[in-house]
Amino acid sequence: MLSEVLLVSAPGKVILHGEHAVVHGKQGDVTAPTPEQVEKLKEVAGLPDDCAVTERLAVLAFLYLYLSIFRKQRTLPSLDVVVWSELPPGAGLGSSAAYSVCLAAAFLTMCEEIPNPLKDGEHINRWTKEDLELINKWAFQGERVIHGNPSGVDNAVSTWGGALRYQQGKISSLKRPPALQILLTNTKVPRSTKALVAGVRNRLLKFPEIVAPLLTSIDAISLECERVLGEMGEAPALEQYLVLEELIDMNQHHLNALGVGHVSLDQLCQVTRAHGLHSKLTGAGGGGCGITLLKPGLEQPEVEATKQALTNCGFDCWETSIGAPGVSVHSATSLDSRVRQALDGL
Repeated sequence: MLSEVLLVSAPGKVILHGEHAVVHGKQGDVTAPTPEQVEKLKEVAGLPDDCAVTERLAVLAFLYLYLSIFRKQRTLPSLDVVVWSELPPGAGLGSSAAYSVCLAAAFLTMCEEIPNPLKDGEHINRWTKEDLELINKWAFQGERVIHGNPSGVDNAVSTWGGALRYQQGKISSLKRPPALQILLTNTKVPRSTKALVAGVRNRLLKFPEIVAPLLTSIDAISLECERVLGEMGEAPALEQYLVLEELIDMNQHHLNALGVGHVSLDQLCQVTRAHGLHSKLTGAGGGGCGITLLKPGLEQPEVEATKQALTNCGFDCWETSIGAPGVSVHSATSLDSRVRQALDGL
């Protein structure tokens, strides 16, 4: 879905039937997709039966955002959209959210609902807080088309960047999160977020006195992690990294007790532990991806040895960081050469 996909739309008249749920904002109304509308989009798309699920959902989200954001235009514009990404889909990394955020930002800018923040001579810039809020609201609707009932966390992170706290449905940014270096490992084991969430719910209903304290403890781990990250600020100390490693281990054990672990993730943790590193699952679990914290001062040969050991297990492994900026607009000259190649011919 997210690797060198070209989506082309042409002018036309498409009417979406069904009642709209409307979110009122300062810059207009954000309409939520209804089941009737999604079914209508499937008819409009005319996708073949052998079309991959990720591609099918990507096209439906594209059509919904395109038709909804441009609905006030006299005619639907003809445009080319190239999507290029290094994120593997379906691995718990929020690839669909990144996709929805980029589409929403591009469409809103093109129809002048929000201004293009890139000034002459600039290579990169970001939208204002108010504009980002509108981008995030529309991206959430794209996520609804893809996932049905998402939390809104992934599109918020893709929009705002940095680190966010999500508690009882409320999302807030953490101030000045440190740039943590990590290994991101994809076990390449497919899993269903919906099934895993249902499994945790069933376990809670079956063993409430056991599972409820686990969830309370996970919440406490998260709060302690937030506290440590806040203390790290500008000058993180080694002792704080050691605390984070302990929290990572405890969190992973709790997640296994909830039933969202997997033998592949256990193997990942064992391999990194053999190299003195600490890992946990990310996303829904049940396979997918895990993260490994890299302490400052770790010698690069040791990092490479760990990556090779994980690769030898059949996993994909990347060295990256946490806390990057959110959605931005770039000049063509500032784009990576691989992205420019994808744009050639348009």
